[in-house]
Formats: sequence, structure tokens, C-alpha cells
Amino acid sequence: MRLISGKLKGKKLLFLNSAITRPLKDMVRESVFNIIIHSNLINIQIQNSTVLDLYSGTGSFGIECISRGAKKAIFVENNEKAIEVLNKNLEKLSIKNQASLFAGKIETFLNQADKKKFDIIFFDPPFAENKFYNELKLIKKLNIFNKKNLVIIHREAKNVENFNGLLKVLTSKKYGRSKITFGIL
Repeated sequence: MRLISGKLKGKKLLFLNSAITRPLKDMVRESVFNIIIHSNLINIQIQNSTVLDLYSGTGSFGIECISRGAKKAIFVENNEKAIEVLNKNLEKLSIKNQASLFAGKIETFLNQADKKKFDIIFFDPPFAENKFYNELKLIKKLNIFNKKNLVIIHREAKNVENFNGLLKVLTSKKYGRSKITFGIL
């Protein structure tokens, strides 16, 4: 797994080879960033943004954002092995000053978010899990997003999602087994 663009382009990321985590494949990540940058539907800049990477695993999405000029990425993960690898990635790439890691449950982080406002929020929950809907509701309730925002959700292509009232869906794209949904709060 490698970084695709920006100041860290070509640098390799460590990843966890386990059934517990599922890294965002390079091709899918590249497509996601192409849509963010080139789609007329999306009105957000990665540069100088504050990114919230939920279910962050080894951090490929948030780290790619930092590489492309994001001001800050906050990673939330509760799997100890993934946290260990994510910490190694942040150290190895010398970007700890632009990143912070919350080791624990997403709901706990959100309730302690200290009125931070995020530009880009990325969800990559396990494909079988649906509690991210509650987390999305909590994000809306706590109003921890900027007026101009982007929410990106990585799910299994065969899943049927219902975002009624939670998210204004801009577009969804399928890449093999993955489906990426882009929306705004």
C-alpha cells in the first residue's frame, strides 16, 4: 500500500493483514480523491481542511489527506493492533504534528470532540456493522462539521443504505466489492 499523491507520494504504508481490518485499496483511494478534486458535485478543498477518519484502521485515508495538504487529521480507532500500525505509519512519515489519534470508541470521541469542526469526515466501518448510522446522527446532533463539508462512507457494494434525513447523498460509486458514498450533512 502506497501514498498516491502530494508531499508523501510513493511512500509505503504499513498495513494489518487480518480479517479484522480491511485496508482501502490504492485504486479505490485514488478514485475517491479524483472525485473529491474533480467532481462538480463536491465543493470542498483537501488543502487546509480538518479531516476526521473514523474506523481509521492503519490510517490510509487520513494520511493521504495530510499528504495532499490537509491541515490536520484526527484518527479514531479501537483495535489495538491497528492502532499500533497507525502509530508506526505516523512516526515513519514524520506527520505526528498534523495528526492525532483517539484510541477508543467513536461515540466516546464524538462526545468529547470539544466543539471541533470538521471539513471532511470519512467512515470505513466493518461491512457487517450498521452502528455508523448512530454515529452519523450524533455528528449531526453535536454539529461538529463545517457548513461546507463532505462525508465519505465506504461500504460493501451489495449493501443497501438508507440515509434519509441523515445525509444528502451527492453520488455513489462502486469498485468491485466496495461502494463509496459521498454526501453532505
